[in-house]
Formats: sequence, structure tokens, C-alpha cells
Amino acid sequence: MDMDLSTPRPRRPRPKVVTLTDRAAERVREIMARAQKPYAGLRVGVKNGGCAGQEYLIEYAEAANPLDEIVEDKGVTILIDPKAVLFLIGTEVDYVADKLSAKFMFRNPNETDACGCGESVTIEPATPE
Repeated sequence: MDMDLSTPRPRRPRPKVVTLTDRAAERVREIMARAQKPYAGLRVGVKNGGCAGQEYLIEYAEAANPLDEIVEDKGVTILIDPKAVLFLIGTEVDYVADKLSAKFMFRNPNETDACGCGESVTIEPATPE
């Protein structure tokens, strides 16, 4: 069987590293609309710290860095540092509000442990399936 290698096969779309729930996307749009200046998006990442070893990072991003993973979800732009991608693959960001608190919550299939207060986690990098 002769295969024509001159035309590349179409690539499957890559799954989004991070997704947002409707509540989270709505909250991010509200925050961005009230920001003091325009931002390129929301930066989501992981940093070392806390009693379990790592903490999630969420902040305004003034601009995308050249190697950032850029995710568009529900009208929100999320920028992810390339060093954090393997830790965040499959993560869903939610926004939870009750009578005493309101916060963004990360549902990450790569978490292996969390501290009692819920402020830090242990995350294993995702491996290829």
C-alpha cells in the first residue's frame, strides 16, 4: 500500500489545559471589567509554598509571555506558564461563594494530597497516557 506523505494528516485539537465553570468565568469577567487597567488575561499557575508543598496562583496578567499556554474558555483568556502546564492538565477552576467566604477553587486530577486548611496541595505532574 502506497501512502501519500506529502499532505500532513489533520491534527486533533488539543484539550484545554484548564477549564472554567460558568460561575468562575462570570466572576473573572466581572473582575476584569472593574480592573484599573486593561489586562491580557488571567494568569493561573502553581508555586512552591504552604505546608503541602505547592499553592495555586491566580493573578492579573498584563501581557502574555512568549511561551505561555493560552487558553480561551467561556470568553475568558487564561495564561499558563509553561512550567505549570503538566501540573494543571485537566484542572477545572470554579468560583464558590457562601455566607462567610468566596474563592476560586481548583479541581485538579493531578493533586495527590492537600493540607488540612485547604491552602496548599501536593501535585504530581501529568504523564502521557
